[in-house]
Amino acid sequence: QVQLVESGGGLVQAGESLRLSCAASGRTFRGYDVAWFRQAPGKEREFVTTMRWSDGYKYYADSVKGRFTISRDNAKNTVFLQMNALKPEDTAVYYCAAKMSPLLGGSAQYDSWGQGTQVTVSS
Repeated sequence: QVQLVESGGGLVQAGESLRLSCAASGRTFRGYDVAWFRQAPGKEREFVTTMRWSDGYKYYADSVKGRFTISRDNAKNTVFLQMNALKPEDTAVYYCAAKMSPLLGGSAQYDSWGQGTQVTVSS
């Protein structure tokens, strides 16, 4: 497992942008698939986006496609989530997650999680 720390959350108005960061400590992100999830008040945690280590493939939930972008800086051991055109329904606690690539013997489930960072979008 890898230790993850998110940052960059805050309060913005609808239509504005935020960039979340997820820094890994203890070990490198190399070899790990990474993802972002979010949980709104009173709702279950939901998938937002993932980026595969092996080939850089990215996948987005329909609700954020075209507005959010996941990226990683291997040199800085950091994953980013650029969020544009934010909507009030994007309000949630955002969590970074990681798992070792199945190509390296990792599991199918994300087993490293950050503590979360709050994003609030006002209308």
